[in-house]
Amino acid sequence: MTKKKKKSRIYIIWIVNLCLITAVVAFFVWYESVPDVSPEKVLKTYMAHISNREYEQMYEMIDAGISGNISQEDFMKRNSAIYEGIGVDNIKIHITSYDKEQKEICYETSMDTVAGNVTFENNVSFIQEKGTYKLVWSDSLIFPELDSTDKVKVSVTNAERGQILDRNGRVLAGKGVASSVGVVPGKLENRDDAISQLADLLEMKVEDIERKLSAKWVKEDSFVPLKTIPKVDELKLLSLEPDKETLDEKERHEKLLEIPGVKISDIGIREYPLGEAAAHLVGYVQNVTAEDLEEHDGEGYTSNSVIGKSGMEGLFEKELKGQNGCSITIVDSNGNKKKIIVSTIVENGKDIKLTIDSNLQKELYEQFKDDKSCSVAMNQYTGEVLALVSTPSYDNNDFIRGMSSEKWNALNEDENKPMYNRFRQVWCPGSTFKPIIAAIGLTTGAIDPDEDYGNEGLSWQKDSSWGSYYVTTLHAYEPVILKNALIYSDNIYFAKAALKIGENDMESSLTKLGFNDVLPFDIKMAKSQFSNTEKIEKEVQLADSGYGQGQILVNPLHMACMYSAFCNEGNMIKPYLTYKEDAMPDVWIKEAFTKDVAQTVLEDTKEVINNSHGTGYAAHRTDIILAGKTGTAEIKASKDDTTGTELGWFSVFTTDKNMERPIMIVSMVEDVKGRGGSGYVVKKDSQVLEKWFSGN
Repeated sequence: MTKKKKKSRIYIIWIVNLCLITAVVAFFVWYESVPDVSPEKVLKTYMAHISNREYEQMYEMIDAGISGNISQEDFMKRNSAIYEGIGVDNIKIHITSYDKEQKEICYETSMDTVAGNVTFENNVSFIQEKGTYKLVWSDSLIFPELDSTDKVKVSVTNAERGQILDRNGRVLAGKGVASSVGVVPGKLENRDDAISQLADLLEMKVEDIERKLSAKWVKEDSFVPLKTIPKVDELKLLSLEPDKETLDEKERHEKLLEIPGVKISDIGIREYPLGEAAAHLVGYVQNVTAEDLEEHDGEGYTSNSVIGKSGMEGLFEKELKGQNGCSITIVDSNGNKKKIIVSTIVENGKDIKLTIDSNLQKELYEQFKDDKSCSVAMNQYTGEVLALVSTPSYDNNDFIRGMSSEKWNALNEDENKPMYNRFRQVWCPGSTFKPIIAAIGLTTGAIDPDEDYGNEGLSWQKDSSWGSYYVTTLHAYEPVILKNALIYSDNIYFAKAALKIGENDMESSLTKLGFNDVLPFDIKMAKSQFSNTEKIEKEVQLADSGYGQGQILVNPLHMACMYSAFCNEGNMIKPYLTYKEDAMPDVWIKEAFTKDVAQTVLEDTKEVINNSHGTGYAAHRTDIILAGKTGTAEIKASKDDTTGTELGWFSVFTTDKNMERPIMIVSMVEDVKGRGGSGYVVKKDSQVLEKWFSGN
């Protein structure tokens, strides 16, 4: 074969192959461009439109004539009402068989609804029109048992929210009864005057009442709720000396009922019996917002739900809320139940029992309610937190009954910050920090408890490098040893002790005690710190840290945990808030101090309370041995500031592990300058302890 013929043959083969390839590609392009009009494909497409709420596209896929001449409007209305009413989502089908002759598909459907997952078997017929398949639609395509005159009903049984209880089973948050005040518009006389009276009595704006009365649904004989107010406590009225609040509420109810058209009825609400005394601890619930529904999608919330917004209500929301019961039912035209499609049983919320003692919580609040303060109380041997109080406070019941914008603004604009939760914050501890420094010094070996540091008078500086800065103290005494330094609360001694410890050991020791770390507790607390930076920067800062000044900031509960080590052979106890029977201590920091060190500091802090020269002697008792430490922290803009305020502290605790009700209280009060300093706090806590030891 010549080269010319051979080349020609190769060329022909190449052309043929190219044609074949072109033909194959063209076939696949054509094949892909032809719609899949099989009944299976049509059914799957139809079901996909349901999930996407594309009812118009669904209608285009049915043969309206054979499907009962249903109009597009009626079709869309029927399907949207049912599918959206039951909250259909994640719809899936599995085709089990296809009868080509009858053009009928049998399939299984699975879908999520507001009442749970639904699965059922169904079938659908098709007709072929101009090369395409269309569904023969009837109501049974939605549910097999559904007829055109039937309705699909969704019934919801609301879960009862769990209660929040104290350690003795007393209610901190639970079911209560209030008075719902409303109006029947057609019975109002002198409408403008009546609305003005209502606005005054209910602390509402006239325009807000008008807006409620002019809602589209309101008719002349409608009952229009305006506001929920406290129910008059009949038992308090029957007492020998009813309190002013109860009498005022009774008078308000009477004046409201004098207005023609006004009705007052009982209504179930969430109630907080301790009110202001535990508002920062317990928190409150509110109606869900659109943002809440989006954030908690799929968790069972509806537009009528409430959700915990703060405190224990927010912390234990999942446990408290429960799960609503729900059923989807087909009912006939007479309202008779025909078929239960799916049903879930209501699960009421769980009760949460706390370690809190209501009486102690109330007593601490009553003592400090007019102050800017915070108090924590705990069983120093078990870690059970007995009280968490922040003052001034607010009434969390107001969030349930309805709070006026004026009251909300007043709360937020109050310079004393009643909404501010002080027990979660960190504060300059002042001299209450000295026992911690003593324990660190003894543990590191920097302090010899019997070494006499010498009487320096009432002011001292290390050397001239400190310039004009001096550490000052209030009392001169001898010998200047650790026990006396704690009794007299000597700043100079502890400044010297801090310098002996040194910044490296101070930082490492405080880090070991949980500084700059998260407190292991149910409620998130601010972290205690020893510096505004990562380290103690200057010698003067180190000296000031020795007596709880400088840049030392401590959370009150953290302070209580550190003090607990003095009662537990050097181990710091972990605090907790959820009640447990037969509570056993859980150690947070093992061997924070040695057993001997803890015992030494314990004995010295007993002297602070029981020695007549001790700064805490006002809390001394003859029946029970207490220990503790006072503290007055100066809050200044600068070293030369003479206008700064003072924080008053008192940490006090029982020392007998075997006593029936051991307790430790740490209280802090702002602005005690000119009011007795820490002595003001000692007096208040002593009254609390008196009630506690008497069993009240």
